[in-house]
Amino acid sequence: MAEIVKKPVKITETVLRDAHQSLIATRMTTEQMLPIVDKMDKVGYHAVECWGGATFDASLRFLHEDPWDRLRKFRDGFKNTKLQMLFRGQNILGYRPYADDVVEYFVQKSAANGIDIIRIFDCMNDIRNLQTAVTAANKEKAHAQVAMSYTLGDAYTRDYWMDLAKRIEDMGANSICVKDMAGLLVPYEATELVTALKEAVSIPIEMHTHYTSGVGGMTYLKSVEAGADIIDTAMSPFAMGTSQPATEVMVETFKGTPYDTGLDQNLLAEIADYFRPIRDEALESGLLNPKNMGVNIKTLLYQVPGGMLSNLTNQLKEQGAEDKFYEVLEEVPRVRKDLGECPLVTPSSQIVGTQAVFNVLMGERYKMATKETKDVLSGKYGATAKPFNPEVQKKVIGDAEVITCRPADLIPNELDTLRKECEQWIQQDEDVLTYALFPQVAVDYFKYRQAQQTKVDAKVADTEDGAYPV
Repeated sequence: MAEIVKKPVKITETVLRDAHQSLIATRMTTEQMLPIVDKMDKVGYHAVECWGGATFDASLRFLHEDPWDRLRKFRDGFKNTKLQMLFRGQNILGYRPYADDVVEYFVQKSAANGIDIIRIFDCMNDIRNLQTAVTAANKEKAHAQVAMSYTLGDAYTRDYWMDLAKRIEDMGANSICVKDMAGLLVPYEATELVTALKEAVSIPIEMHTHYTSGVGGMTYLKSVEAGADIIDTAMSPFAMGTSQPATEVMVETFKGTPYDTGLDQNLLAEIADYFRPIRDEALESGLLNPKNMGVNIKTLLYQVPGGMLSNLTNQLKEQGAEDKFYEVLEEVPRVRKDLGECPLVTPSSQIVGTQAVFNVLMGERYKMATKETKDVLSGKYGATAKPFNPEVQKKVIGDAEVITCRPADLIPNELDTLRKECEQWIQQDEDVLTYALFPQVAVDYFKYRQAQQTKVDAKVADTEDGAYPV
């Protein structure tokens, strides 16, 4: 009888980043996370995803925290575990393309402050928007993982994914992630896709999905059986719904099989116990909407990620047009097709969603187009898998020139200019990057930081004068 080859599947834990981003709008504070770091460090995870994505913006804007400080504290705490971040290619963690010198400096500082694995994606799957970040990660000896933004449509054949994977491997990536942000990858399709990718490339394949459509756990099972090396999961209190499948469930699923993770369920249970009160508190305060925890099969019908669904609801509510919800949902795939059938992931999901709302509310398609829609149709976000709808393009941008080069080729180096602009606020090298990404939010945070420091200085001065004991 043939010997069974053991191939333990590795686990990337998302509870410190994507899980709370998906369920509670990235509101978990550093203070809430730090006490459990020591236990999480003993698990034996492949990596802990703890930075990047929306955490940078949310830390500054809503929590008044320095994201760089959070990263350094994680690095001090995680002595045996690799730290991972999510990076939007040329957009870094912001919403516009940045000059190459800013991208390179951001990668350099991320690695210097403790990031081991940088997961880099582009909302158009345009390789040209990924190359600078990948090269910079390689230079810093960080692990460059490129994520393919998974989606469905005429353009997205198995050959498309195999060809994209080969190009990713050729560009110097150390691994590939299938980033299924809307939970569109169903189990048997996952078998076919992973099998094809394993034929196409020799670097590791990591699977990332969201439970929105209810198939995530089954998709992981079939992916691992087909040869996937790593899966992204979240501790159970912050799993399922618009988050990832639960870590403990997947560990139990593979127990006693050739894919056994070897992770200790007792230790995982202690970690889950720690996060449960944080989840309960979020439910009580309304920060965690129970709707985000269920299954929404419409995801498969309209290919709309969970976060995008809630955005659409809010936009229509503000306009007093909630009755138009289904009309807008039906308009989303049409707009997506007009815009070159792009995957729906930040920022393309917001662009397509907002345009669909405009098209329905105006009663005429593209009567009013957002600046971002114009930019997509002008090529400023990069190349799409299919051509734009020429009639829509003509209506929206007229005879304006369409760029075909890599968008960042048109952006001159901007680091020195940015440094001059925020000179008065700089207390650490990284501050210029914070300012580059979110100028207004950064200045607000810098003012807050300065006020806090002034308070502390005043307190220390009073104590030294013997005014009162601390």
